[in-house]
Amino acid sequence: MAQFRLQLRVEQFPGMKEVVTVNSRERVRTALKREGLPDRVPLQFDLSRQLLEGFSEKYGIPVHYTQAYYEDVTYRISGNELRTAMGSDCVLVGGGLPRGYSHPVDENGYVVNEFGMKMRQGPLYMELVEHPMAHVKTPNDDVEAYPFPAPLAEGRFDDAEMTIKKYSGEYFIWGDVEVTVFALARNLVGMEKLLVDMALGEPYVEPLLDKCQEFTLAVAKRLVSLGVDGILGGDDYGAQNGMLISPQMWRHYFKERHQDYYDELKSLNPDLIMAHHCDGAVAPILGEWAEVGLEVFNPVQPNVPGHEPEDLKRQFGNRLSFWGAIDQQQLLPFETPEEIEAETKRIIEILGEGGGYMVSPAHVIQADTPMENVEAFINAVKIHGVY
Repeated sequence: MAQFRLQLRVEQFPGMKEVVTVNSRERVRTALKREGLPDRVPLQFDLSRQLLEGFSEKYGIPVHYTQAYYEDVTYRISGNELRTAMGSDCVLVGGGLPRGYSHPVDENGYVVNEFGMKMRQGPLYMELVEHPMAHVKTPNDDVEAYPFPAPLAEGRFDDAEMTIKKYSGEYFIWGDVEVTVFALARNLVGMEKLLVDMALGEPYVEPLLDKCQEFTLAVAKRLVSLGVDGILGGDDYGAQNGMLISPQMWRHYFKERHQDYYDELKSLNPDLIMAHHCDGAVAPILGEWAEVGLEVFNPVQPNVPGHEPEDLKRQFGNRLSFWGAIDQQQLLPFETPEEIEAETKRIIEILGEGGGYMVSPAHVIQADTPMENVEAFINAVKIHGVY
């Protein structure tokens, strides 16, 4: 397949930022650091297993799978050889399973992950069916005593290390530590219980959040030591119609934790780019999140209150870069290639103005999306993403 490979070119046009073209890594850095303009808007996308297998067969490129310690992250950190060949400027790596270990399956056919969460395959996503800490009450007996996996278990980073060595310097490499703090705690305890107990100030909540952050930070620090260019965290504070928690509660439980997390990772490598995946309508906290070190907001979920691209660019474009914003719920699965091209062009023109944007679907592209629609999206970026 044709890939995006361009020679170094620096051009200056009156009244425009400098346009710099190097390789995929520099294209992403230039765009997300908002330091001049890249030659085009960088591109990133993730594919479900069904789409990975389909494109693998079509293009004759074998797919290497890395089983993540949390199942949904598997398809972020797998198939890099295929996605880069299709045009992605990014490679994603993360913590896999310990060497020689595989998730057991119980008598009901549920996968039991390292945290003790029981999961089953739903129509599109893995579904969590049992929260192992659903009865947590006390910080000592229930939180401290609950066994977390070893973040630096032998073999957990074998695939990450191999992938970084292969792609370092040419592609922008993200260390993926999604399911970071709130998301990990929610999956352990259950959404309803955790939200109620946070509101009540139950004494176990803070120690549990600390324990989740300690695990994730250890994984992230190891990825930084291996040479990633950026870290992608993940905590979904929003829903389709607004935030799951109030901005006040976010400040109380998470703002300082985010700052500590970013500061510690930046102390290891000041050039790291800090991104966070946060689904839902979360515009009310974006300004304060940027204050404590967030640099790139992902996935810019479309069609939710406060996420109109013009508003986000106007309010936060001088403090944050954006990664995402292409609708994978309706546009990519169900619209025509022509409609996909038109909408991709529109989003690029808004969020990509002056840099600060990496175009991507707002989540892993699922099996309900036709392969020709995926290609229509990628081709639209080739055509309309050039500065």
